[in-house]
Amino acid sequence: MKNLDRLLRPRHIAVLGAGWALNVIEQCAKMGFAGQVWPVHPSKPEIGGLRAYASLADLPEPPDAVFIGVNRFATVDVVRELAAMGAGGAICFASGWTEAGAPELQAQLVAAAGDMPILGPNCYGVINYLDGALLWPDQHGGIRVPKGVALVSQSSNIVINMGMQQRALPVAYVACLGNAAVVGLADLTGALLDDPRVTAVGLYIEGIDDAPAFAALAEKARAMGKGIVAIKSGKTELSRTAAASHTASLAGGGAASSAFLRQIGVAEVNTPSELIETLKILHVHGPGLGKRICSLSCSGGEAGLVADLAAPFGIEFPPVPQATHDRLFAVLGEIPTISNPLDYHTFIWGDGPKTTEVFTAMLDAYDAAIYIIDSPRPDRCDPSGYQPAFDAIVSAQKTTGKIALPVASMAENFGEARAAAMMEQGVCTLMGLETALAAIKAAQTVPGVDGWRPARALPPRETRMLTEAEGKALLAAEGVPVPRAVTGATLAEVQEKAHGLTAPIALKGLGFAHKTEAGAVRLGLQTLDGQAEIPGATGYLAEEMVTGIVGEILLGLRRDPVYGVTLTLGMGGVTAEVLADTVTLVLPATKAQVLEAMGKLRLWPLLDGYRGRSRADMGAVADIALRLGARMLDDDSLEEIEINPILARQQGAVAVDALIRKV
Repeated sequence: MKNLDRLLRPRHIAVLGAGWALNVIEQCAKMGFAGQVWPVHPSKPEIGGLRAYASLADLPEPPDAVFIGVNRFATVDVVRELAAMGAGGAICFASGWTEAGAPELQAQLVAAAGDMPILGPNCYGVINYLDGALLWPDQHGGIRVPKGVALVSQSSNIVINMGMQQRALPVAYVACLGNAAVVGLADLTGALLDDPRVTAVGLYIEGIDDAPAFAALAEKARAMGKGIVAIKSGKTELSRTAAASHTASLAGGGAASSAFLRQIGVAEVNTPSELIETLKILHVHGPGLGKRICSLSCSGGEAGLVADLAAPFGIEFPPVPQATHDRLFAVLGEIPTISNPLDYHTFIWGDGPKTTEVFTAMLDAYDAAIYIIDSPRPDRCDPSGYQPAFDAIVSAQKTTGKIALPVASMAENFGEARAAAMMEQGVCTLMGLETALAAIKAAQTVPGVDGWRPARALPPRETRMLTEAEGKALLAAEGVPVPRAVTGATLAEVQEKAHGLTAPIALKGLGFAHKTEAGAVRLGLQTLDGQAEIPGATGYLAEEMVTGIVGEILLGLRRDPVYGVTLTLGMGGVTAEVLADTVTLVLPATKAQVLEAMGKLRLWPLLDGYRGRSRADMGAVADIALRLGARMLDDDSLEEIEINPILARQQGAVAVDALIRKV
C-alpha cells in the first residue's frame, strides 16, 4: 500500500496548468490553507498573485502534493519528473485514458508514477477541509471542520453534488478516484480512515477492484469504531452475460455486491440523500444502531405514516413496556392511546417539563427514538414555539444515554443552521421521513466477521457444460443424494435399462440447458414402453421420481469476476425466474448463515410449516449447499453448479436436476 500522507495532508502544493492552477490557488486561499502553494508555468511570472516557477526543478523542494492540470500526454512526463524528484503524490486531472480507449497511455502513466501515489487519471481531485488543503479546480460546498466524515467517489460529479448538501453533515475530506490506475478504492479509503479526525466514510462505488482488500478495509474500520456506508451503482446490469442457468439471471447485477457488502458489515443505501443521512448517524453515534426503535409525534397521521413507511425497511416498533406505559399515562392521561408509534397529542405542547418527561420516558425504554418534528419556515412563520420540544429532545438523549433522532417529515422543514446547532449538542437530526428510515436501517447494519475474506476471483475462461448424467455423477461423488437413474445414447437403450427402476419414472432428453422449456421432460410415467423420441435429444436419462415433496429449491453456485464464488438459494422449479425469490451469499459461509439467509425468502413460510403444512428439511438443503460450495472453492475447474430443483422432504433432500459448467 502506498503512503498517501503527504498527498492528503500536504505542507505545500504545486499546481500545473494556468487556468486550473488559478482555481486551486483561489480555493486554498478561501479555505485558509496555511502551507505554501507553488504555481508552475513556463512563461507566466505569477498566477493568482503568487510567484510562478518556470519548471518543477525550480521549486524550493519536492512538493508534497501536486495538481496536474495539463493535457494527458504532458501529464505522463510531469508524473515521471515528479516521481524522480521525490514528490509526495499527484492528482491527474486530464481525461482520455482507458475510459476513452487508450489503455496503453494509462499504462505509461502507471509506469511513470513508480512508487509515487497518484489519484486518477480522469480525476477531479481531493479536498481536505480539516487543514484547508484543496487540490480541487472548482467550487465546492464545504467549510473548515475540526472533524467529520470522508466522502470517496469513483464519480467526480456525484461527489461534487453530495458536497453541496445542506443537511449539516460535517465533511472532513472529499476525494475522487477517477480511473484508479495506481491508488485503488481500499487504499484511498484506508488512508482517510487513518486520520483520527475522520469519523466515518461514505462511498460511491462503480466497481470494486480488489474484494479481499476491501473486506480487510471494512475490518480495519470496524476495529477503529468507524462506520462505512456505500452506494453501489450498476445493480440493474448483469455482472457478466447470463449463460444457460437461472442462477446467472437471478444472482447477477446487484445481488452479489449487496451480499458482499452485507457480509463485511458495510451499510448499503440507494441514494445520495440516504448516504448523507446515514453518515450523520455514524458521525454522531458510530456504527451499530440498536434494533429497538420507538416513534413519537403529536399527530395520529404522523404516527400512522411512520408505521407505514417503516414496514418496507423491516423496521419494527416494539410495544411499550408496562412501566413506561404507566410513566407516560401519569403525564398524558387517558385520552392519548399509549402505543408505539406514540401520538402524544398536543396537550403538552409548549410545556417544557411535561414534554421532557414524555420524551425521556419513551426513549428510556428503547435503543433510539424518532421524534417527528417539522419546524415552521422562519421567513414567514415564528418557530419559537417549537423550542421546548427541541430542548426536550436534547434533554432526553442526555438523561437516558440513548439515541434521540429528531426527524423532519419533509427535508426542507429542518433548516441547516438548526440541524448544525443540534449536532453541536450531540443530537443527530434527520431530514425527510422516508430517507431517515432508510438511514436508520442502514445504521443498524450488523458488523462483519473478523478474518472473513472472499475467495480469489478468476478471470473469464472457456467452459463446457456437463451432461445431466455427468453432473449427477459429480453430485453423488460429493455425497449429494440423487435419484436412482439409468442413461443411454438412445431411447431404446434407456428403455431396456429402465426395467429395474421403480415407478413413477421421469424421462429426460439430454443436451438441453432448460429441458422443461424444450419439452424434453416427461414425468409420472409408469413405464417407458411406447415412449416416442424427444426431438433434439443427444441422449436420454430415466430416473425414479422423488415422492413426499414439501418444497422445490433452487441452488446455484457460480464464479463471480469480483467476489470469487457466490451461492444463491431460493424457490425453485419451472417458475424460479417468475418468483425471483432468492437470497445470495458470497462464500465461504457457515451453515448458520445459509439458514439465516434462507429464512429471509418471501415464501419461506411455505417451507416452514405454514398453516399446518409439513416442514421441509432445510438443514439438509444447507448441507448440500455447503458441501458443493467447498468443492467449488477447492476446484478451480468448476465454473458453475446449478441444481433446480432440489426436492426437499420432511427428512432429507434430493437433487433431481443438475447444470454444471467447468473448464
